[in-house]
Amino acid sequence: MLKFNNYKIISIPVLAFVLTSCGAGKDDPGTEFAPNMYHAVPYEPLIQITDKSEGDWVVSDEDEYGEYYSSNPNNPFEMNMRLPAENSVPRSRNGMIPYRLHKDSVDLAARTLENPFPAEDAVIAEGKVLYTKYCTHCHGENGGGSMDETALVGQALKGVPAYNSGATSQLSGGHIFHVITHGIRRMGPHGSQVQQEDRWKIVRYVETLQKQ
Repeated sequence: MLKFNNYKIISIPVLAFVLTSCGAGKDDPGTEFAPNMYHAVPYEPLIQITDKSEGDWVVSDEDEYGEYYSSNPNNPFEMNMRLPAENSVPRSRNGMIPYRLHKDSVDLAARTLENPFPAEDAVIAEGKVLYTKYCTHCHGENGGGSMDETALVGQALKGVPAYNSGATSQLSGGHIFHVITHGIRRMGPHGSQVQQEDRWKIVRYVETLQKQ
């Protein structure tokens, strides 16, 4: 019984210390039992605060900087992000480089571009999903353009051609890809909205509409 009472007597001040330490005041963040969980150790790439005293009123770790200081003193201009190597070219996860043909080079695109994705069912199915999302409102679910009842905007614009009629049915995949990227006449460019890989998948689906 005496042993139990000793533990009980010791636990009372320990519990009181824990409860009071958790409280935070206006300028007191309180005791932090795991500061690394609250304070980021790595550099934040999209944040750059160069004032080393910024946030020193809430800091609780052992370094000399304020809580909000977030610059890397080892890089030029204390930048957190590093510039890519000179002359390096970004590539997508499929190894594609950025599309650089000028918007007025549609004829060149039509003759030279080749679709990197095969005309397989899985690719066409993905292209259909993307086409429905980005193209249906003007070109219609079946690619009928102004004559397609599902082409709400296309019916209002008038003159949107059907994919399976006239010269439109003979357009090459490179032509279609270039037009999706840069636009043509009343069609606006979609290069900034649709990723390059997805544009090629849309082309594969549009090619099936040309044959209907």
